[in-house]
Amino acid sequence: MDASTRDSDTGTAQIRDAVRVLCGRFPGEYWRALDRERAYPAEFVAALTEAGFLAALIPEEHGGSGLSMSAAAAIMEEIHASGCNGAACHAQMYTMGTLLRHGSAEQKMQWLPAIARGELRLQAFGVTEPTSGTDTLALRTSAVRSGNGYVINGQKIWTSRAEHSDLMLLLARTTPREEVKKRTDGLSVFLVDMREAKGKGLTIQPIRTMMNHATTEVFFDDLRVPGSSLIGEEGQGFRYILSGMNAERILIAAECIGDAKWFIARASAYAKERAVFGRPIGQNQGVQFPIARAYAQMRAAELMVHEAASLYEAARDCGAEANMAKLLAADASWAAADMCVQTFGGFGFAEEYDIERKFRETRLYQVAPISTNLILSYLAEHVLGLPRSY
Repeated sequence: MDASTRDSDTGTAQIRDAVRVLCGRFPGEYWRALDRERAYPAEFVAALTEAGFLAALIPEEHGGSGLSMSAAAAIMEEIHASGCNGAACHAQMYTMGTLLRHGSAEQKMQWLPAIARGELRLQAFGVTEPTSGTDTLALRTSAVRSGNGYVINGQKIWTSRAEHSDLMLLLARTTPREEVKKRTDGLSVFLVDMREAKGKGLTIQPIRTMMNHATTEVFFDDLRVPGSSLIGEEGQGFRYILSGMNAERILIAAECIGDAKWFIARASAYAKERAVFGRPIGQNQGVQFPIARAYAQMRAAELMVHEAASLYEAARDCGAEANMAKLLAADASWAAADMCVQTFGGFGFAEEYDIERKFRETRLYQVAPISTNLILSYLAEHVLGLPRSY
């Protein structure tokens, strides 16, 4: 059954079709050329922006499409199912929630219409640090009040797309850790205008990785930002980004579903066509069973992604579901990737088939944006009531 026929909303099916057509303009050759040079897919991001897909979650009153989380997930899934890579721009969707839910009316008016028109990019999310990793409450980057603004000092790592973004959503400590009553207090969210900050205390250093991911390390040295950069109430930033993290997990889980579908489709087609010993290899159960298992695994994960998106849309607690969606979808995409390489044999390692590129890209999601082990720890503690392990 085609994915679009499962969408209860006809509009979502049309969105899938439109994304598929757009992605058809960016075939494997386009991505392979970028991969060799570790270049950013500027033309692809521009096309998504022009089509309005990156403004999917911005309300219509601010110039966006005002779509649901399910529709946004469908966009990201189809991008990956078409062989493209949404990691170049997906943060613009999931960082949007913090500004939408906790930003002031003035901040929304100032930034959202320009983002929706494609004049500004909000694609950088500064949270992780070299010393704390995913222990967000231990971050050290500080924002100290100075006059009508703040002075920021510290360092972030794995801040993807910082070189290609105009704005950064930054989490920094505004109250020393030893002075807060609750572990989750004392962190604040800032919307940093990087156009103003570069060369004035903000330094961006690219990190070369095994896949073309445009990630960086960011340094803050007495960077001054206005008080208007603060989103919401000072000290409540950790709570603000939690809902954004759920959106992040859902959207990236949808990308993993798209990757799994791409691998399964490629493997299925090849297994029908490739003949060895006088018969198509797909006739052998040793080949067809792994493909069938990958399909079943993908479909099960896909249902959890839909469940998490539905809960998010209903403004209900979806922490467990969002995490399970990310875990199951990442496992499904990685299993499908491994199966696809095995099905193609030596050709799976050849650049021209795109499988090795997608293989490297989807491996990331076992680690980012949160390790599968930490998701298991979360489920053990918060769902099953087991003792905290960290």
